Amino acid sequence: MFEELKNARKLLGLNARNLNYIRPYNKKKSKRLADDKISSKRVLRKAGIPVPKLLARIKSVEELESFDWTSLPATFALKPNRGFGGGGILVVYGRKKFSKKFLQADLAEIPDPVWIKSDGSKVTVQDLKNQIRNILDGAFSLANMPDTAFFEERLTLLKLFKPYAYKGIPDIRVVVFNRIPVMAMLRLPTKESGGKANLQQGGIGVGIDLISGVTTSAVLGEGKLIDYVPGTRMLLSGIRIPYWKEILLLAVKAQEISGMGFLGADVAIDRERGPVFLEINARPGLGIQVANLAGLRERLERIKGLKIKTAARGVRVGRDLFGGEVEEEVEEISGRKVIGTIEKIKLIGRSEKSVEVEAKVDTGAGFTSIDTDLAEQLGFEDTVREYQKIEATYKDIKHLDKKERWDIFKHIPHLESMVVINSASGSTYRPTIKITVIMDGVTIPTKVTLINRAHLKYPIIIGKRNLKKFLIDVNK
Repeated sequence: MFEELKNARKLLGLNARNLNYIRPYNKKKSKRLADDKISSKRVLRKAGIPVPKLLARIKSVEELESFDWTSLPATFALKPNRGFGGGGILVVYGRKKFSKKFLQADLAEIPDPVWIKSDGSKVTVQDLKNQIRNILDGAFSLANMPDTAFFEERLTLLKLFKPYAYKGIPDIRVVVFNRIPVMAMLRLPTKESGGKANLQQGGIGVGIDLISGVTTSAVLGEGKLIDYVPGTRMLLSGIRIPYWKEILLLAVKAQEISGMGFLGADVAIDRERGPVFLEINARPGLGIQVANLAGLRERLERIKGLKIKTAARGVRVGRDLFGGEVEEEVEEISGRKVIGTIEKIKLIGRSEKSVEVEAKVDTGAGFTSIDTDLAEQLGFEDTVREYQKIEATYKDIKHLDKKERWDIFKHIPHLESMVVINSASGSTYRPTIKITVIMDGVTIPTKVTLINRAHLKYPIIIGKRNLKKFLIDVNK
């Protein structure tokens, strides 16, 4: 199979890609827009597409020398406007704090700020100046033409991706042709890639099933098939990408706005903002074929000439043609979502506090139960504290009637009720609190019981009371 993919890459080599798809379908004006990151993001923003915030730009040596470095925030990304392949990007994760003693010293002037990279190394103003001079000279641009440097907000890492990404922000590359998403992959930064989600520099590409948004096969760099994150036992297949339909829709809309017929759309997921469009790529690389163990050419030929009127229709056609169709058919017939026995979920508690965790789906449990530590993270610290006090005081309350038990527990803050939980070891009484569970895009306001699950693998089990809108596939 791997050799077939190598042959597929030859069939849709760079020259063939340029002749058959880029030149006929991407006009010069559209390619110029795609190659100009600042202009393309401005156009996308005006059209309602979320993009990272532009902090500042430097177009000349004169602007570089007069730039106010103190205007930069503690974290940002420095990029070349016409860069390609991830070259020339510098990301800082914080600003170095000076000691009180240093700040109280009788200094003639305030010292220049110093920033910190992901590996802990320092970035000085002089380092930024050197990098910007290289950018202005065109060291990272197409054809080495003079360029513009710009500072952009650094997106925050989604907790879901934290175990898989090395000190950087993953992104999703979607190849779009004729308003139809054709192929997609998750790009993960690695130590070898220097924290950049770029396959050419040693990043990981993970194929994504177009219909479910779940990762499949993976490749390291542009040629080595892998199953796990290097140096770990973190399986790369089976990751369910959040906001999947929205990401595909953004990719197709970006194609419509840019006027290009064939492109690679790069979208990241910010922890606070959700999907954010990074850039339009007029010449997407072909490593995506290996990551998906599938060739592009056949897919492109299948949809050439189709008349697609809307972005939503294009997304539907792409998912129907190139995604695993069985799961969606089951969902449509049953009216229920298909989930596995382990699901990544989001919990929302008091004051909109939220946590993303992996949950065990257990049809044998009646109620959904969460760990007391997790409840504290959701804003129920006083609830847990009072419950634990009562638990330590009253060793056995089974002999008490319902009213007597409620008189003991009713003073617990934010308590909804007390429920009896029957198990092989006997019956116990647990308090319930009210939270919101978001699983596979379904929002479930519910009562959950509290229990110490510190000794168990998963901090939450989803019981059958909250599984009415789902079908369980034990193979997922």
